[in-house]
Amino acid sequence: MPMTTPHRLARVRPASPATPGEQFFVANTAVDFASDAGTTWTVVDTPFPGSPANAASTPRAGWEAGDRVHQEIFEFLAPSVPANVLGMAHNTGRAGRDLPPQAFHKAATSVIGPGDAIELATDAGHVDPEAELAIVIGRKARGLTPDNARGAVLGFTIGNDVTSRDLQKSDELWISAKSQDTFTPAGPWIVTTLDDADVAISVVHNGKALEAASSADLGWKVDEILVYLTSFMTLHPGDLVLTGFPAECARIGPGDTVTCRVEGIGELTNPVKAASWEGSAA
Repeated sequence: MPMTTPHRLARVRPASPATPGEQFFVANTAVDFASDAGTTWTVVDTPFPGSPANAASTPRAGWEAGDRVHQEIFEFLAPSVPANVLGMAHNTGRAGRDLPPQAFHKAATSVIGPGDAIELATDAGHVDPEAELAIVIGRKARGLTPDNARGAVLGFTIGNDVTSRDLQKSDELWISAKSQDTFTPAGPWIVTTLDDADVAISVVHNGKALEAASSADLGWKVDEILVYLTSFMTLHPGDLVLTGFPAECARIGPGDTVTCRVEGIGELTNPVKAASWEGSAA
């Protein structure tokens, strides 16, 4: 159905934070994301009330509700701090729909933001990026139905379901394949007015655009996914639900750059490097 003027929300950190971990939420209603209006944001209250992890920092000069801030003075973070990160297995096309819906859990600690490095351990083996339309949950939800599922959706962002194919084969629960530190880049913002029925999804690997697909190619759609997930668990404000990867991917390694594209949202870019934690204490 036709959508209204795009409305974006983002979680950001000032370039010169007053305190460690400082975060604020900003909003933008410009249609042209690259225009001056599209790069000048308004500070707003958290869109996740009641979620301590998603509370805004104490307001200060220049960072109070209603203040205008340009992208040059802040960095985009992952759009929320989720309690749960979930993905849908085998959710591509008719073949996926012919199987029962099945979800997997990714560690919330695997989430990173735009520009943060995807870090690969030496034993990760063959690692692929997966560009995905990601649902951002806006309210506590349990037992959703097809009629009310959309009421739990704040909007959509881009998720990269980074996956070790080798570990996926040896770990039937996929925990080691998908929950490694840095294996869930997300962002750069939330689009609250996206018509998600048929948006292009693709990966750009080291500047080369790979074959795109569409959200229309997903076997299980957004409403169905939310009904399924909330039939056995509660979703919380800020949770991320990755809907599936229908497009082409390419193996990544240290020194690479990967960009995930979702039409109507934009691009999420992350460099790739060798794991910094190997050989050192946590």
